Amino acid sequence: MKNHEILAEEIQERDEEALKYLKDIKWYRITEPKGFKLEFHFNTNPFFKNEVLTKTYHMIDEDEPILEKAIGTEIEWCPGKSLTQKVLKKKPKKGSKNTKPITKIENCESFFNFFSPPQVPDDDEEIDEDTVS
Repeated sequence: MKNHEILAEEIQERDEEALKYLKDIKWYRITEPKGFKLEFHFNTNPFFKNEVLTKTYHMIDEDEPILEKAIGTEIEWCPGKSLTQKVLKKKPKKGSKNTKPITKIENCESFFNFFSPPQVPDDDEEIDEDTVS
């Protein structure tokens, strides 16, 4: 996957260990509703419980296929192993009554965000330039 120009851009260094457990990728055409489905098959791994992660694309078939919606598998991350979020711990300021570190969870770039696709707006006016590009 890292040899593919587009996919290589999506794979972060933190994803590489989990992707070593990927054993197969399958593609299926769907007739009703029209579209296709991608299945990513994984061996048992320490990152998530799912054996198969899927992404299904529903298309509107006009002159050119248009994406109607995309549905991805919800990944069942093992505790503390999510590759789509990072935990930041910050020490409290000196003199603060609170002595516990402040924990903040922040989303981060990951290949596995692929399974949480952006929603396609119902209204053309809701589409902004960043979503399109």
